[in-house]
Amino acid sequence: MTGTERRQQLLNVARALFAEKGFDGTSIEEIAHRANVSKPVVYEHFGGKEGIYAVVVDRETQLLLDRMVSTLHGGHPRVMLEQAAVALLSYVEHSHDGFRILVRDSPVASSTGTFSTVLNDIASQVEHILAQQFAARGYDEKLAALYAQALVGMVALTGQWWLDARKPKRDEVAAHLVNLAWNGLSHLEHKPKLRLG
Repeated sequence: MTGTERRQQLLNVARALFAEKGFDGTSIEEIAHRANVSKPVVYEHFGGKEGIYAVVVDRETQLLLDRMVSTLHGGHPRVMLEQAAVALLSYVEHSHDGFRILVRDSPVASSTGTFSTVLNDIASQVEHILAQQFAARGYDEKLAALYAQALVGMVALTGQWWLDARKPKRDEVAAHLVNLAWNGLSHLEHKPKLRLG
């Protein structure tokens, strides 16, 4: 195995263990054992558990942030909300180990930490879009930050719940999220559907 291949193997093994057991429950010994290498190989590549964990978290953080931000590309605000909800739920669906790592050791309510930082970055992007929409409709632009945090938080917490529930299906969950966000409790549609594409 080349050094690059070995590094990737160790990251894959560590990612699975961190998702399964969390940071505290995972040891360098177990990473080395599952990768069929000696502990010094892991230390050589990452310097220790904190080093390999940091790389795993950085990669997951970037993957989630890229996926979320790339969906916010214009169009009707409801469609953008749908795209963002589907993007987060798609990440949960296809990268559930990564999502477990991000939310396990960095709870949403924390003012610091990986998941909180990612959500704040996403909320900043949403705030910019909402401010433009608020200005165009005569609403107070200063409230865009509040609404951005509320929308992103609602989708993120639902993603945490859906990680284990997995019912209803992703697009139905997204449709209900958008229904609540778009219509509010007083105007919920009885059978909401996404309007994407």
